This record gives sequence, structure tokens and C-alpha cells, in this order.
Amino acid sequence: MHPRAELALGTGVVLGLALAAGVVGTRRARVTDADTRRSMFLVGPFGARGYVEALERLGVRVEAFRRPSATLEPITTPRTLVAFLGPTRTLAPYEGRTIAGLRADLLLAGPGTVAATRCLGYDVLPRPGDSLEVVSPPGADGTAFPRSRAVLSRRVSDVWTDSTDAEGGAPVTCTAPAARTIDTLLRTKGGRPLALRATLADGRTMTLVADDRLFSNRALRETGAGPFALSLVVPRYGRLIIDEFHHGFDGSRSLSGAAWGWTLRSPWGWAVLQVAAAGVLALLTAGVRFGPIRAGVERRRRSPLEHVRALANALAAARGHEVAVALIVQGLRRRLSRAGRATRDDIGPWLDGLAPAVRSPRGREALETLTGLTRRPAMAQDVVRAADAVETLWEEITPT
Repeated sequence: MHPRAELALGTGVVLGLALAAGVVGTRRARVTDADTRRSMFLVGPFGARGYVEALERLGVRVEAFRRPSATLEPITTPRTLVAFLGPTRTLAPYEGRTIAGLRADLLLAGPGTVAATRCLGYDVLPRPGDSLEVVSPPGADGTAFPRSRAVLSRRVSDVWTDSTDAEGGAPVTCTAPAARTIDTLLRTKGGRPLALRATLADGRTMTLVADDRLFSNRALRETGAGPFALSLVVPRYGRLIIDEFHHGFDGSRSLSGAAWGWTLRSPWGWAVLQVAAAGVLALLTAGVRFGPIRAGVERRRRSPLEHVRALANALAAARGHEVAVALIVQGLRRRLSRAGRATRDDIGPWLDGLAPAVRSPRGREALETLTGLTRRPAMAQDVVRAADAVETLWEEITPT
């Protein structure tokens, strides 16, 4: 294939792959923006990264918890709040009992935490296909809140039993602890509680929020939910532990698995895959031959003197004897000059100047032969003699 055609083909392939990478990256970016997980690792409109960054700027140390809920107890410390913000994987009954019994203050938001809120005496009632207007709390700046898609409801019985998805096949039973005070922090226009804080008899504080969308990046940016969500933590707590295990960000995966997962989810990861594919195609296109290296053919260069002899024979056959002798001598003069160029001066004085450089009898004889041939008409055999004399002088003057 012609080099220009190969270049055009390669350019077309690269442009095509770049266009495909852009289209796929845009599609993947839309998918990433549509991720509805309320995770601190997501910067899309439904993620909670903005909430975490705002808390950190207010001096709260925020940590991600990526292990099962049963391991939370040993890491709790004073002024620490443990938060479950809209778990993507709904809490199992035995997990809800474990979380409700933690010796720590809790923030439970969203219908996914219903297993834990029931153990605290409340239900989260979703309202699919419907939403309720929210009344701004006292002291708010008047910015409207997002409409609520869930509300809280006090359970009739403090004892709750669930036999579905039970650990070891046994039903899960828990009893709601006694509360000293219960404050309604946010309610709907019809008076239904949306967020409340309960101080238990053992000193723990439980904050329950029915709709976890109040913590999303979009709600914090576009509505009045931002100051309210931040006030649930600041200034009461200095450390916030956010559950990421139930969002799928568990810490049990290997580094290679996490990297591969990021590659498939991120537009930048898809761009890396496209570049790698382009490199493989470029190698396949540019590969002329694959396999073991073949031994090259050794080619030896001819001696310059061999060329001089061939030239002498050619000119002798054309009966240009004197021209042949002159050209042979001029060639020797050119090769011996520093500039690598032959001048048009008389050749006789130059030959006389070579005498000091020739010391052997064989060299002096060759110089005398060449001097004699340039001072008389040349015959056919003189051309070969001149070539032999030039070869001898070359070897004498430039020893190897």
C-alpha cells in the first residue's frame, strides 16, 4: 500500500475511534449523572458529595464506612454521628436491629432504613406517584423545600417482629426504646412529620428523616434543604460516619476489581479503553511481518580501486586513452585532497609534489610510471598501467 494511503487510512481509523469514544463517553456521563445512589462519592445531581464537602468546610470530619453494620460499634466516639442516607440496598431486619442498638447517635434517612426506624418505634411511609408540600422550619430564609415523597408515622406497638429474610431462619424481634423528648424538625403542609429528633432515655439521639432527597446535591443547590440538612450535624457533632456499604461501595473488593469497575462506569475509563483499542489496531495495521527475525543478506561494498579499474577498461575500449589516463589521475588527486575536490590545474606539478610522500621502491616506480604516462600520448595498454599505478600510489600514501 502507498505510504499516503496508509497515512490516510490510519488517520481515518483514529478519527473514527475518537468519535466513538466521545459518543460512548457522553452516554456514560449521562448514566453517571442518572445514578440515584445517595453516596458521598457521587457528584451527580442525586449524589451526596456536596453535602459532605459543605460539612467538611464547616469543620466536621466526614468518614466513609464500607463494612457491614455489625462492625460499627467499636469505632464510635463522643460527638460522633452515624448516618445512613437512603441506602440503595434496603437494610435487612437483623441489620436494622443491630443499627438501632448501636451505642451512638444515628441519622436515618429514606425508606431504605425502615428496618432500623421500626426498631425505634417509627415507620417510613413512601408515597409513590404522589408528593406533599413541605413547610419551611422556623428561621429558614423562605426558600422552598423539595416536595416530600415519604412521611414518618408512629407505630402503634413498640414491639416489632419480622420473619422475612431472618438470620439463621429465626424471626427478628426488637423493642423500641423509651424516648425522653421528641422534636418534630420538619413537617408537611398537612402536618405529617417529615423529620424528627428523639432523645432516648439512655442519652442517645436519633434523627429520622423520611425523604433522603433532602441530602442530594440538587436539593442542596436549588432548594432550602441545604441549611436544614447541615443543621442536623452542625454544631452538635464534630465527626460524621456515613454508611457506603449499602450503596455498593464495600471495602471487600480488590484493587483490580475496583479499577475495572471505575473503568466501566467512568467516561474517562471508556476513553482509556478506546485509546488502548486504537493502539492495538495501529499495531495490527502497521505490522508487516510477525515471527522470528530473519537473518539479513550481507552486502559488501565494492572497493573504489575496483571502480577505477573498470572505468579504465571502459575508456580503453572506447579509444579515449589519454582521457582515461587523465580521469584516473584526477580521481586519485580528488581522493587525496582535503576538500575532496579535484582542481583544474596542471597535473604534472601535483605528481611531482607526491615524491616526498612515496618512500618504497614500488611506490616510486608507480609514481614515475604515472608521471611518464601524463607527458606523452597514451596507448591502450597505458590505461591499465595508469590504473595499476594509481592503485599502488593509493596504498602507499594511505596505508591501512
